[in-house]
Amino acid sequence: MVPGGGSSEIGAEVRRDGVRLRPVTEPDLAMFRRFAVEPGLLGPDWHGFRDPGAAERRYATDAWLGEKDGRLVVEVEAEEAAAGFVGFHHGVYGGTAGYWEIGVALLPPWRGRGIGWRAQALLCDYLFLHTPAQRIQAGTHPENVAEQQALERAGFQLEGVVRAAEFRAGRWWDGLLYSRLRDDPSPWDRPAEREWPGPGPNRP
Repeated sequence: MVPGGGSSEIGAEVRRDGVRLRPVTEPDLAMFRRFAVEPGLLGPDWHGFRDPGAAERRYATDAWLGEKDGRLVVEVEAEEAAAGFVGFHHGVYGGTAGYWEIGVALLPPWRGRGIGWRAQALLCDYLFLHTPAQRIQAGTHPENVAEQQALERAGFQLEGVVRAAEFRAGRWWDGLLYSRLRDDPSPWDRPAEREWPGPGPNRP
């Protein structure tokens, strides 16, 4: 199971400002298939066509709630709409220091509306609550300014450039590595976020 045990209470725990993280359900698999075969949905993160049936097989195995990796759906509560998903996988530094690496993928209509950074901040809250990990990290591209800003708003700090970290579009690319530690300030403590009315067009 995903860290934290049964999925029945996830919705009650992982929601804020109209954005909710919830377990994957069977209707969500159509969205996962789209991300596997539609290049435009991932933009610069596109790494070629992937097996569109892999999502169903994984869902049949553990409903995307594995001990070492998984996904949760990002839902905009007011519209009861699946906006995308967040993913997480476990790694280890030095043989003993476990950490999580996370990412987010949103469908185009939901981008630029303040949903992505909140989803990533919520995922951090969830993982810190249910696992003893001290560190959560995330990577992005130097040209992806929007995601850099989203990570910073979600409480992450830039650690540096990882050279030649990713092969895509026929060449090797540098990456930026961000991290958030358990004791870092919560993004929800910012007054502007406490007053945010919920996701909508043109809201940061």
